[in-house]
Amino acid sequence: MNAIPDVARENLGASMVEEQAWLDVARSTLEKEARAITRTAAGLGDSFTQAVRLILRHPGKVVISGIGKSGHIGQKLVGTLCSTGTPAVFLHAAEAIHGDIGIYAPGDPTIMICKSGSTSEMLRLVPILRQIPSPLIAILGNLQSPLADQADVVLDGWVEQEADPLGLVPTASSMAALAIGDALASALIYARKFSADDFAHNHPGGQLGRNLILRVADVMHRDDRVAWVRAEDSFRAVVITMTRHPLGAACVVDGDCCLVGLITDGDIRRALNEHDDIRPLRAGDILTHSPITIDPQATLREALHVMEDRPSQIAVLPVIDPPSRRCLGLVRLHDIYQPHLI
Repeated sequence: MNAIPDVARENLGASMVEEQAWLDVARSTLEKEARAITRTAAGLGDSFTQAVRLILRHPGKVVISGIGKSGHIGQKLVGTLCSTGTPAVFLHAAEAIHGDIGIYAPGDPTIMICKSGSTSEMLRLVPILRQIPSPLIAILGNLQSPLADQADVVLDGWVEQEADPLGLVPTASSMAALAIGDALASALIYARKFSADDFAHNHPGGQLGRNLILRVADVMHRDDRVAWVRAEDSFRAVVITMTRHPLGAACVVDGDCCLVGLITDGDIRRALNEHDDIRPLRAGDILTHSPITIDPQATLREALHVMEDRPSQIAVLPVIDPPSRRCLGLVRLHDIYQPHLI
């Protein structure tokens, strides 16, 4: 099914043949970039481990430098390193000689990202960095370049060709440099034994941090906010209770508040569809026995995994206290994504 009506396509001057050509170019771009990353991965070796050791040995920060598209890649790498246990800052190669070089402390390693390895702003930095002193790690697309000759460690970011139709735009080369940066960050995560809890500490805001830090107990519904019913309750009583407590489900419990089953809005609709006379129905007739449950101390990330990583997604989970098996309440998918103060 085409997203753009034929009349609109004609007004845009685009034929179906042209649109297919756009798709072909797009797929070719992605395939070339994928091949570039595969080639880069195969080329990792002693120089890569040397770069990791160099960064690990230094107790301070790492300085990432670049200009143009390489500078954008460098800024992304700074964010990745900072969030995964390696302090890092970005130094714009052109601004460095106008005072920004003051960010250095002696011994701070520099990761220089440069496709050509001959950019004048980058080369101008080398003698200045030697005086600090700063060990130089270079991610380069040209291993025969002046910068390759002067760096302490060279990481090979060479690509056979750029991925765009002109073969000129930094595409495959940018992806190779980005991938090398991610590979460095991953190796450092492993070497530092950086944990998910450490990652959460560095991401206190946003959905990612929220899912790692908050527990089900922090966002669940409990007590009189939940629809509680007994197996012997009438169908009408269940519907009324669920209407008063519209969380998408009712917990069916026994006298000790242990979970007997769960009745969801879907169960109600199915019962109405399958029974002409609903008056004899009781909660026990329509509940789901042994529903999927969650521990109140599970993280929201774990709850999200339980609810979404399955063939049929779950919108609501009963929360069960493991020692007593008592039902404490409900947590909804909506509660996990809803903004909440941390």
